[in-house]
Amino acid sequence: MSDRVWCRNCNIETNEKVCPVCGEETVEDLPIEIYWCKHCKTPIIQQMNQADKGICPVCGEKTKYLTTDLRPVFPEERLLLEILLGKKPNEFVKSSVWSVNSRYYIDGKSISIPSGLFQTADTDAISVKLKEYESGNTYEYFNEHIKTFIAANRNRLNYLKDESFDFVRKTASKFDEERLVISFSGGKDSTVTADVVTKALSNPSLVHIFGNTTLEFPSTVAYAERFRENHPQAIFLFAKNDEQVFMDVCEDIGPPARMMRWCCSMFKTGPITRVINSLYRNQQILTFYGIRKSESVSRSKYNRVEDDAESVKIQQQTVASPIFFWKDIDIWLYMLAEDVDFNEAYRLGYDRVGCWCCPNNNQRAQFLSRIYMPEQSKKWRDFLIEFAKKVGKEDAEVYVDTGKWKARQGGNGLAAAGDVKIKFTNCTTEDHAKIYRLVRPFDDELTGMFTPFGRVAPELGKKLLHEVLVLDARTNVPILSIQPFSQDGYEYAVKVRTMNVQDHDDLQRMVGYQIRKYNACRKCLKCESICRAGAISISSDNYYIDPDKCVHCKMCMTAKYLDGGCTMDKYLRTK
Repeated sequence: MSDRVWCRNCNIETNEKVCPVCGEETVEDLPIEIYWCKHCKTPIIQQMNQADKGICPVCGEKTKYLTTDLRPVFPEERLLLEILLGKKPNEFVKSSVWSVNSRYYIDGKSISIPSGLFQTADTDAISVKLKEYESGNTYEYFNEHIKTFIAANRNRLNYLKDESFDFVRKTASKFDEERLVISFSGGKDSTVTADVVTKALSNPSLVHIFGNTTLEFPSTVAYAERFRENHPQAIFLFAKNDEQVFMDVCEDIGPPARMMRWCCSMFKTGPITRVINSLYRNQQILTFYGIRKSESVSRSKYNRVEDDAESVKIQQQTVASPIFFWKDIDIWLYMLAEDVDFNEAYRLGYDRVGCWCCPNNNQRAQFLSRIYMPEQSKKWRDFLIEFAKKVGKEDAEVYVDTGKWKARQGGNGLAAAGDVKIKFTNCTTEDHAKIYRLVRPFDDELTGMFTPFGRVAPELGKKLLHEVLVLDARTNVPILSIQPFSQDGYEYAVKVRTMNVQDHDDLQRMVGYQIRKYNACRKCLKCESICRAGAISISSDNYYIDPDKCVHCKMCMTAKYLDGGCTMDKYLRTK
């Protein structure tokens, strides 16, 4: 725990895990508020308990409360704002302009942009005006405002640096230097994390892994290349899934949605896992991530250092975030004060830079993409409309344009949904035996999927029946019999019999999970990320579990870590 902690109940700072006044558990982050100095025209970050709160450290004048977070509006976005509001070009050029979400502050005065305006705005006409007036835009006044902002928040900057540098050094001291990794996404948070970690450890040669999802903004890929060129001593590696095409997968299982982001595992976590496995085999590593508590409700539940198997997406790593308690305004204070290069997309008005078509993107982000990525945006909208029609939505365009597609759940209307349904009949001639439907012929890939149960021993099965036995990993006693089977109503089938166990139903449940994997696997790479031993490898045409690496932990068959035994169960399940 940090030396400085906060009691939310008493609003006091202490260094105890439990508040000495009320007895409630304390938290590590000290709440901040942002005040506005009308004389200096700048936001000032102040802790709730500081003695001089409400006084500008530059001019000494009183300030007024503004908001809880903020980001700078660069001249490119400022010009766009002027056009959107019907103002004269460069009308706010001398103003200090800031924003949070869709609320803008122009010299401290608030203007809120309704999300409906972003949805209905004529982006073609706006694009024409942006090109017409961009040559007259300037950074002159913006740069002066930023200088004042840095001067007014110098104490905050020093605190952020001291605290984060100390955290990095303490956390890294528990790992060998060669097992330290920086996760780099090309966004502002990972950019700051990379800079903080490199400076804190005085080590410019750390491993950076950039996960290229193939859905990045063009400026993100350009920035990643620029970052690598500007940090020649860093080991900068690209992780990319070259075996899957995003749009092809969308055609098969539908577009990702807020609660069904299959793309994260397939195009980000999975490829990064592969790079980590190739570098470190089964060694446990420490990865510094740019995760922040204030980003979302789910991330607010994370720990600053996380190694819990249920919370960490890649089991081989412990993750730590030096900037866990930082707000947006802290990120920008650090980058602008330390003169850190960053992704150009932020200058255009994007407040987050991930996948450009992410279902978590808001209306404002989609509006920006229609301006700066018109061809890709049109192609994506056309696909979504066709998908909506395919699954039976009555007014497909409204369904797409109002964002309802982002809330879809399951595989309703998709042919692929049938693959996740475990269909079986109980064998009438043998106890504890089930005949499972397969969507493709019985083969070695299927029998290999039973490796987590124990040793797969085809040599011990009945040859005429093509039977394969599986021996318990601990006792070497047969616990499963697997054989291809003919069953009315099933084009392909397999009979699986359990034996020599106390709980036959529990074992058959896990068998069903592996059958589901075999039938429904879309090579999402989730299983690779779950396997701490690095035993699972998935290619375009094969799912393989290395028996020499598998430690039979059964995490890949446990609902606690993989609901339904296969990620596709969540994405394709129907009511």
